[in-house]
Amino acid sequence: MAGLGDRLRSVRKRQGLTQRELAALSGVSISLIRKIEQGEVTETRLETLRKLALALHVSTTTLAVGSDAERATPEDIDRWAAVRNALSLDSPQPEESSTLQGVTTAFEQLTPLFRGNRFSAMLPVLPALIRDAQALGEDGRSIRGRILTLTGGLLVHTHQYEAAESALTQALADARDSFDASAAVHNLTWLLVRRGQLDECIRLSTRWADDLEPKLSSATHRELAAWGWMLIRIAMAAIRNNQPDESADAMRLAKAAALVAGREFQPAGDFLRPFGPLLVQAKQAELAMVDDQPDRVLALSAGIPPASIVPTSDNWNRHLLDVANAQVRLGLAGEAVATMFTIRARAPEWLVQQRYARDIVRSMIERRRRLTEDMRALADAVRLTY
Repeated sequence: MAGLGDRLRSVRKRQGLTQRELAALSGVSISLIRKIEQGEVTETRLETLRKLALALHVSTTTLAVGSDAERATPEDIDRWAAVRNALSLDSPQPEESSTLQGVTTAFEQLTPLFRGNRFSAMLPVLPALIRDAQALGEDGRSIRGRILTLTGGLLVHTHQYEAAESALTQALADARDSFDASAAVHNLTWLLVRRGQLDECIRLSTRWADDLEPKLSSATHRELAAWGWMLIRIAMAAIRNNQPDESADAMRLAKAAALVAGREFQPAGDFLRPFGPLLVQAKQAELAMVDDQPDRVLALSAGIPPASIVPTSDNWNRHLLDVANAQVRLGLAGEAVATMFTIRARAPEWLVQQRYARDIVRSMIERRRRLTEDMRALADAVRLTY
């Protein structure tokens, strides 16, 4: 398969553009374009690829093919080794048998740690929980599927994509019903976005959205959340893939589902997919940030009361990153610093894994002649070398 540089050079030449002309049209520096085409840079942000693709009138996927797949740090690879071993059944098995009640109780005790992405607290016990769930056999399918779905999401978050795919594939096989299955697909589609596989994400999300579409007049909250999140996944992948009409259509349907729900809610047993009108509004702000509309991001955010969305890191804190990015883009450095400190206080272990957060802090620093102590603290919090 051709590398990123070869793909970019081929498309650019087919369009009859020089590197300098592409830089002027895309807003991407000519030095970065040269480094990509010469193979000095082999991975870059989807945001950068989207700008190049827009200028070249092609989909982002034409250039991407995994280009945004950030690798796990050596520290994270070491920290999560026992979890990966448990998933592959490559770990010592205890002599005593596990029980469904015991695994269920242990999972319920770990759920607050899952919810808060408190990695340091859960890592010592998560391998044993996975191992015990794997040993349950047919009777443990439901609880094992839930454990593997959450574990897969954590592995996506920490950029361990092969292990994440393995966990989520196992979770999908263990699902007892379409709602549990869609939870695994929810994380699988996120994995595809992280890998830059936007076309695949759109195809998978669309198939599941079609299968899950409820009759709105009688839909339950669980049905609305499952369907609505598949639509959100379509919209998020499509806007990144330079398909604005498809993105807008999906978000219109998601908004309709949220209006039927009428309020923010969290489906029973699934804290990863809170849903409602304000959640959809936060996702509209994310679309606006991808589409380079920082003013619209802040306008949408102003209509979302703090903590009105069920505060999982992947929803509210992700929205706050969009707010901070918009503030930086509009020259509101003080407000951006305050927003980033809010996230750091709420979810430090989540924040340090966010490449997006590093990009925001880097942009903040590049706009300053002299760094403040707060900016230095944020750089340290996101592991940014400056």
